[in-house]
Amino acid sequence: MARFAGFSPAALTFYEGLAADNSKAYWQANKPVYENEVKGAMLALLDEFGELGQFRIFRPYNDVRFAKGRPLYKEQIGAVTENDGGSAFYIRFAADGLLVGAGHYHMANDQLERFREAVDDDMRGAEVEAICAAALKQGYTPGAMEELKTAPRGYAKDHPRIAILRRKGLMASKAWEVAPWLHTRAVVKRVRDAWEGLLPLTKWLDTNVGPSTLPPPDFDR
Repeated sequence: MARFAGFSPAALTFYEGLAADNSKAYWQANKPVYENEVKGAMLALLDEFGELGQFRIFRPYNDVRFAKGRPLYKEQIGAVTENDGGSAFYIRFAADGLLVGAGHYHMANDQLERFREAVDDDMRGAEVEAICAAALKQGYTPGAMEELKTAPRGYAKDHPRIAILRRKGLMASKAWEVAPWLHTRAVVKRVRDAWEGLLPLTKWLDTNVGPSTLPPPDFDR
């Protein structure tokens, strides 16, 4: 595989065009660009992070059978891998730039139970609260697939860490807008630094939540 050299201007142009014309005709006419400049570049980039495990690139097609009005094709390329502790490492490239994240985007029921118990604990809860605060100062954005509007059952609405308890997952991400460095190997360092900056969070999650023992749902982001 060719060494990663950045995402080409053609890769950005491909997604700009797809946003303007999300059709089968556009996709078929530009599929070689997707395969070489988008998917090919992403595969080369992921190869730089083999120590994290085998990444899975999400399929480029949306499932439109049960979602009326959904575009035929995804207007980004994303990939994810999961470590032995259950933390995921995610990357996404699109016309608006690059996004990198890590953590537990969505927790299964058994993970959620362990997560809430840990957050409720004075010592472990204070630890993750400090980790989240530090990540925010470093330019990360916290998030989760879903968040409750109120306290989960069995927890007080005025719990000191209610903002974290309401989450049904815990991850953080960092995004960059399109800039000249996206077309160079500087991407590798940016991505690596972003994931390394989230190691305190992923280590806490691996220790206190861990992987689910339930059958995984089929999330296709």
